[in-house]
Amino acid sequence: MPMSAHQIEELLRETFPDADIQVGGTDGVHMSAMVIDESFRGKNRVQQQRAVYAALKGKMDGPSGELHALALTTKAPE
Repeated sequence: MPMSAHQIEELLRETFPDADIQVGGTDGVHMSAMVIDESFRGKNRVQQQRAVYAALKGKMDGPSGELHALALTTKAPE
């Protein structure tokens, strides 16, 4: 079942409550997200993106994953 931008943002907010989060996309399967959070400071891009995928709680895993693709941008605030 596809996910709405709102559902994705809710999952991300559980892990990143103070982040600037923007989620886009219209089909619920191929989405985009930008997450700007202080917890990313000092972490490399791979570490940042792993934290976001962990926050999505398996929604991208396996053949029944609700999200097929997520174009992801992560960074610490400037």
